[in-house]
Amino acid sequence: MTDSLVPAEGPPADDPIAATRLWLERIVIGLNLCPFAKAVYVKEQVRYVLSDATTPEALVEQLAEELVLLRDAPAEQIDTTLIIHPDVLTDFLDYNDFLDNADAAIEALDLQGILQVASFHPQYQFEGVAPDDASNYTNRAPYPILHLLREDSVARAVDAFPDPDVIVERNIQTLDRIGVEGWWRRLRGQDLS
Repeated sequence: MTDSLVPAEGPPADDPIAATRLWLERIVIGLNLCPFAKAVYVKEQVRYVLSDATTPEALVEQLAEELVLLRDAPAEQIDTTLIIHPDVLTDFLDYNDFLDNADAAIEALDLQGILQVASFHPQYQFEGVAPDDASNYTNRAPYPILHLLREDSVARAVDAFPDPDVIVERNIQTLDRIGVEGWWRRLRGQDLS
């Protein structure tokens, strides 16, 4: 197992899906980092896939399979997919480079405008931002994750939100307010207020 953000007293490190669920509940939904996540979570429309890939090539094959599965599944059953891949692309720069392969898979499957991939990683770092800056934690997760989204679901959610451009700004303000330690306390379940 590679390094992850999972603390010993937090989500179970030996169960990446359970750790990801807790991160989704406590961080993404709990801090309202994505105001659209709660609805699909409550409706159990999130598919969790634990990848056994150990190479980028194997991961891109699995990504293609999951893109096709999501395309073909009714949104009422699966609206979004989280591919958790703890044994490949654990280095953020390698992961970031891989995102071009994810875009190429979408293009090869002729899914542009239908599906997209969002990115979360334990070492996520925005360009021009220090590695320990709290803003990076808006995209940090216990394990590397490829988040597959339906474009029409994203469009509906954005249309329903009064000003979607403020989400990123609000998220950074939230993380600046609670800090990295607050993020960790929340992930561990110590500060859920």
